[in-house]
Amino acid sequence: MTQHPFRPTRLIMAVTGGLGALALTACGSAVAPAGTTAPAGDALSIENCGATVTIPEVPTAAVGLHPSQTELLLRLGLADSLVGQAQATVQELPADVAGLAADVPVIGGETPPSREDLLAVQPDFVYSPTTYEFTAEQGFASIEQLAEAGVTAYTATGGCFTRRMEGTVDDLFVDLENLGEIFDVQDEASALIDDSKAQLAAVETAIEGREKPRVAQIYVDGTTLSAIGAGVEYDILRHAGADTVFTPEDPQFADFFAAEITPESLAAEAPDALVFAVTDPAHEEAVRAYLTTTFPDMPAVRDGRLIAVSSSDMFPGTLGNVSVVRQIAEALYPDASFD
Repeated sequence: MTQHPFRPTRLIMAVTGGLGALALTACGSAVAPAGTTAPAGDALSIENCGATVTIPEVPTAAVGLHPSQTELLLRLGLADSLVGQAQATVQELPADVAGLAADVPVIGGETPPSREDLLAVQPDFVYSPTTYEFTAEQGFASIEQLAEAGVTAYTATGGCFTRRMEGTVDDLFVDLENLGEIFDVQDEASALIDDSKAQLAAVETAIEGREKPRVAQIYVDGTTLSAIGAGVEYDILRHAGADTVFTPEDPQFADFFAAEITPESLAAEAPDALVFAVTDPAHEEAVRAYLTTTFPDMPAVRDGRLIAVSSSDMFPGTLGNVSVVRQIAEALYPDASFD
């Protein structure tokens, strides 16, 4: 099977949550399927990625395998239960929770941690945005290897390989309910769910009845241009009130939620706005320069509707999936009231 033509270094770390790795998985890589741990006593069993995962007891040594997941655990009040934070140099934690993780060991740096580094912090629970972080071929601990070490592995619902093409913003609520049960913080999880649903409802009310602008979601790596047309990324645009240029029904997204496109094909669509994920200010500056130089006559460029969003907010299983809906909606509908 031919792998998808994406440059792995930046894309794996960015919005796509591991394009190259997902392609490997589709080709039959060594990514282990979601496994189970042995039931014990009053152990809790939940469904995750099509399998039953059994948690013997409330975890006390958790690892967030991406800043998005680390942030969610912190907002659930679980700072004292964290023994590691991975990929922490890819994206900074929000300022209001960063201090809570100041003493949490960083493992993995810009990439998911190696199996040895992850097991060295002796976790009993790891929370990942996608299955990429469990790719044994990359030197990471597979779900089977973690199970053998007595570690429960949980993947964000929208990042499960079998759901990655169909993920939605609402998948976050499944994760919050599960994490609330797993860590016995149901009240905190319920509060985050209620707040998130209220934010989405406020956006829906603010944009109701308005004409929807045509919006393309893209990813730019140097001069390589990719379109995003499925998964939670697509659902985020839908919630933000976009008339999406790229949709899951398009042939190029039949098997994968992203596809490399030519500048000419994007120009022909003449979108009113462009949404693109960035990893840092330098990346944003480079993308804006590329877009303004390449598409000076495009309505989105001409009217200054280039909407940069944090790549972390686009990862499955993060509260950013909700906040970025409002960010995009406010940019698309600047005269609407969101309060």
